[in-house]
Amino acid sequence: MALRGNLRDFTITQILNLINLARKTGTLVVEGPGENAQIAFREGKLAYARIGQEDSGLASILYKSRKINTGQFKAIQQRDGQISDKELGLLLINAGYVSQEDILVNLQQYFTDVVHRLFTWVEGVFRFENEMLPPDDRINIRLDLENLIIEGSRQMREWEQLQDEIPSLDMALKFTARPGADLRNINLSVEEWRVVSYINPRNTIRQISSATKMNELEIRRIVYGLLQAGLVEICRPEGFTPPTSSVRIFPTEDKEEQKSLVNRLINRIRSL
Repeated sequence: MALRGNLRDFTITQILNLINLARKTGTLVVEGPGENAQIAFREGKLAYARIGQEDSGLASILYKSRKINTGQFKAIQQRDGQISDKELGLLLINAGYVSQEDILVNLQQYFTDVVHRLFTWVEGVFRFENEMLPPDDRINIRLDLENLIIEGSRQMREWEQLQDEIPSLDMALKFTARPGADLRNINLSVEEWRVVSYINPRNTIRQISSATKMNELEIRRIVYGLLQAGLVEICRPEGFTPPTSSVRIFPTEDKEEQKSLVNRLINRIRSL
């Protein structure tokens, strides 16, 4: 199956569905505008995933999920390149630091998160490499794609709705004038508070997204929630100057000449 094309024509969900139905083994390479991703499969099941230059090693994944502490993580980093993820997994299990289930659950969560992030990619090209197998030095999983495909379809519908509600990330946000409203008495999540701390007419939503390290879907979700709650409203960034058109509607500024020109155009149209 020769599988390659443009994300404008095929969504990630549609591509996963083809791989699932054909029970393909190989790697899907997706090249977006700013980064690329590799998603590996065995017989139509998700085996491995990574995005950009992000550290997808077992130690990093376990550290981010707080399964190993900072000291253990640094000790592993000092042995970088000397031990594979498979060997590291056995060492950690034998030492009693983590269980086999801990490793598999956290790898599965990380790989599915990578795929979820790809659902929002609408620009780029993709190709399926049959000869590119999942890396041997990394622990692979075997995850059915059905639930991922369902989640992808739901996320695409949400994405389309959020794009309709917030069509541009180059707009800014400002707090609404609500007498008596006190943000400290409103129950916001940690992520929402991070966004709130950057709300200022000088900051665009795109700049807030970059500062909080959120992708487009995440920032749109939070901004949409704040809009629905009536806490903020969208505005033009401060200092924004609307572009002025250099094209003149009339070749003359004289009102009488303009009126005469309009009358001549009307007469010309009637004579056609």
